[in-house]
Amino acid sequence: MSDKPLVHLIDDEESVRRSTSFNLRVSGYEVKTYVSGIEFLKVAQSVMPGCVLLDIRMPDMDGLEVQEQLRARGIAMPVVVLTGHGDVPLAVRAMKAGAVDFLEKPFEKAVLVAAIARAVERLNDTGRRIEDRAEAQLCIGALTARERDVLEGLANGHPNKTIAYDLDISARTVEVHRANLMSKLRAQSLSEALRIAFAAGMPNEEH
Repeated sequence: MSDKPLVHLIDDEESVRRSTSFNLRVSGYEVKTYVSGIEFLKVAQSVMPGCVLLDIRMPDMDGLEVQEQLRARGIAMPVVVLTGHGDVPLAVRAMKAGAVDFLEKPFEKAVLVAAIARAVERLNDTGRRIEDRAEAQLCIGALTARERDVLEGLANGHPNKTIAYDLDISARTVEVHRANLMSKLRAQSLSEALRIAFAAGMPNEEH
């Protein structure tokens, strides 16, 4: 039995499965690939625990449904979702539902490996989440009220234009607040900022 961390890669595109599994294997991971969420769910109860790298848009059953099924079955493997450019609101929903991260295609090898490393940490240290909440709330506390409003909008999956409309400010002002909050949170990407927001208990419930 391999002692390498295991990644279950679920994507209906053969080219993505091939290139992503190659990049992960050369980075020291064992990879099992699946052509659909349905195929993975058939064996999910019996496979070795690992991280799940899950495409969000697939025929028959999309990534959100697969994630929902895993949770319903009590399978607590950490999930990283793969998304196309227009699917960021879906990826935000996936993160609200417990995904560790999301990656926008096409992604660089370093970004992929960093996301999987975070998922492995989650797999090995589930108790860390309580500490994360206090730490995240501390980070959020450094933001101005308007920066928190913008972060709240992002955490609800809204694009800059929608946030601008909701807050009655210009899209350019939203961009400035977004850049400032990313800097204060030391977030290199939107998914990093969202992880902090969700850990801190954002967003507030919306009707």
